[in-house]
Amino acid sequence: MKKYILSIDQGTTSTRAILFDKKGEIVASAQEEIGCFYPHDGWVEQDAIDIWLSVLAVINELLIKANLTLKNIDCIGITNQRETAIVWDKKTGMPVYNAIVWQSRQSTAICDALKDKKELIHQKTGLIINPYFSASKVRFILDHIKDGQKRAEKGELLFGTVDTWILYKLTNGNVHATDVSNASRTLLYNIHTLKWDDELLALFNIPKIMLPKVCPSSYLYGLSEFFNTSVPITGIAGDQQAALFGQMCLSKGSCKNTYGTGCFLLMNTGSKPVISKNGLLTTIAWQIDNKVTYALEGSVYIGGAAVQWLRDQMKMISTAAESEDVALSVTTNNHIYIVPAFVGLGSPYWDDKARGAVFGLTRSANRAHFVRATLESIAFQSKDVFKVMKEETGVELKTIKVDGGATANNYLMQFQSDILNATIKVPHILETTALGVCYLAGLKTGYFGSTTEIRKIHQYDRQFKPKMSEVDRVRKYKNWKRAVAATRQFI
Repeated sequence: MKKYILSIDQGTTSTRAILFDKKGEIVASAQEEIGCFYPHDGWVEQDAIDIWLSVLAVINELLIKANLTLKNIDCIGITNQRETAIVWDKKTGMPVYNAIVWQSRQSTAICDALKDKKELIHQKTGLIINPYFSASKVRFILDHIKDGQKRAEKGELLFGTVDTWILYKLTNGNVHATDVSNASRTLLYNIHTLKWDDELLALFNIPKIMLPKVCPSSYLYGLSEFFNTSVPITGIAGDQQAALFGQMCLSKGSCKNTYGTGCFLLMNTGSKPVISKNGLLTTIAWQIDNKVTYALEGSVYIGGAAVQWLRDQMKMISTAAESEDVALSVTTNNHIYIVPAFVGLGSPYWDDKARGAVFGLTRSANRAHFVRATLESIAFQSKDVFKVMKEETGVELKTIKVDGGATANNYLMQFQSDILNATIKVPHILETTALGVCYLAGLKTGYFGSTTEIRKIHQYDRQFKPKMSEVDRVRKYKNWKRAVAATRQFI
């Protein structure tokens, strides 16, 4: 019987199920959009039950499309939006509060109260004290449900990032676990000792009994018992780390940039963590057997989400794909610069109070200029991160591997190449997040014999080389920096 790997890719805006074969090719896929709630300015929440139901829906749709059953599945891999926090009742398996999404700023006050501990937190976790990460979200939930702290201390409540939640539901509540890459994004995990840190738990007053077991990324977590057929779950990784693996960035110094809801640049730094001095995050990339690989990361909050904003809120385009043609219908941005700081600015600024702004509007500005400037803002934000990555590591990034939905936009990719003065390589399979966890899951079961075997099947389809003059490159980026400075000054 021919077997495939099932990757579950639970992202911020949608859930995907993708079947891969031994050549790393997509056999079939299914997708369902996920809604967000915005109860207050800067708050972003989701219904954890909706997330779980979307997983069931896409798995069923996928199998119907492919005319297969779970008996055709060798193993399952799970990759996920990372810092989103879910707390649920151990007895009922039901969430006690909405999932608080990674983008949400609602736990800012909790983080502000711990600013004097920022160096301690930074040294232990490689992260900064910020509502972006899970710990303050958990604290917020415990503070906003009845008897939250008491119930948590009694062992009645469980915490998990989205991977843990899906794993728990798929195994009928038998497995409460996560992998090192997701654990390293909580502000509670010591990336040096590879353990939940008692001192960090005390800072946030989070009972250890709530936390999942931490395992390698390529590991037999358990069997999916929700369906009639049991299938081993053998791979888990946070979405950006999975994409780094899916792009075969396995050697020290190799990097990728993902263009999804946000943009995430990760560089493999090898077997030792590099603690950043310039606003980058240090994270665990993955663990296979006893070998841990680390990465440096720069995070842009609003990437493809800016195009969704043009479509859904501003009604300037009817589909995300349309943005490319609209941008190319004019020859300049008409001196417009858009800073899409809708929920603050990520790396290297980490400014939670900044909000979106538009500069350079004149009477001649039209929809096309606005769309073009929005696409350019994604590339400019990524350049901010690349610049710091170079300063931090001394590595000159001449070739960048990219992935994510927005890489389909040729205007954006060419502008990114131009503004970075680097070659952009787009892989044959754009779903590198799902592909990465497919590789991790398959390595554990022997579906893939080795990373050497995987490297041989990994292909690239398109590449973009810089065409912009150095004068234009410098001028445009200088104007962007002015726009960011003005945005932050306004607040």
